[in-house]
Amino acid sequence: MSSLDLHVDGYLDHLKVEKGLGLATIEAYARDLAHFARYANEHGGDLADIDTATVSGWLVSLSQGGLGARSQARYLSSLRGLFKYLVAEREIARDPTELVDAPRLPRKLPAVLSREEILRLLDAPDDTKPSGVRDRAMLNLMYAAGLRVSELVTLELGDVNLEAGFVAAFGKGRKRRLVPIGAEARAHVTRYLGEVRGRWAKPGERGLFVSPRGRRMTRQAFWKIVKRHTRGAGIAKKISPHKLRHSFATHLLQGGADLRAVQTMLGHADIATTQIYTHVTGDHLQAMHARFHPRGS
Repeated sequence: MSSLDLHVDGYLDHLKVEKGLGLATIEAYARDLAHFARYANEHGGDLADIDTATVSGWLVSLSQGGLGARSQARYLSSLRGLFKYLVAEREIARDPTELVDAPRLPRKLPAVLSREEILRLLDAPDDTKPSGVRDRAMLNLMYAAGLRVSELVTLELGDVNLEAGFVAAFGKGRKRRLVPIGAEARAHVTRYLGEVRGRWAKPGERGLFVSPRGRRMTRQAFWKIVKRHTRGAGIAKKISPHKLRHSFATHLLQGGADLRAVQTMLGHADIATTQIYTHVTGDHLQAMHARFHPRGS
């Protein structure tokens, strides 16, 4: 047994005894690290000889063996844990994984609703009932402003200026941003405030959207609202409240909105986060090009 194998065994004991990890998790670490130990032993693998080139070569071998980027990243994460432990135990002076970049993971494109599906969903609540009036206001406002669920349910009365047509959303890190809202959303929120909220809200409640019990709506309650009205609109896609935000961004870009403007409205600190939506709109742009460019088809 090589010195590396012994250290792997010691690390696994550490995870079991001191970290209290479950058997299945430890077995997963053991498989990942055993794979690296075999590679290192085949390439002259005493612990002292392992360097950044060894780790990089191992990742290349994983890729050549057909392992996907996500699995490679998991293997590397297991190895980082081992070497972090060995540095802490003063078995080695430097972590050889420190300068190794994790494999680039493919970004999962957000699922979105079509414009027709969005309209069906927004019109699904029965607005002859107080709950339907509230639900229409919530759905329309969320889609109109591209709000996160947490932003929607934490809105207070003073956060929506219906006369000027904007909503003040508080995003991650409590960063405040102003987002314009159109006439349709304003009309639904105005009706909700005039017909429903005053009857339901308990004295002193500042939340904009409330339940019949008079208290602020929760994320869980709104998720159920979206699920119920999705079924009612006959939409077969599996959707969550966040998909209204994805749809908001996608539809703006499809309509020709500036990427920086969409970034601002979404409250993204990094434009790279917003750029994911440019991939979603790729098919739309290709169709537009084929339709209108003289040499498009």
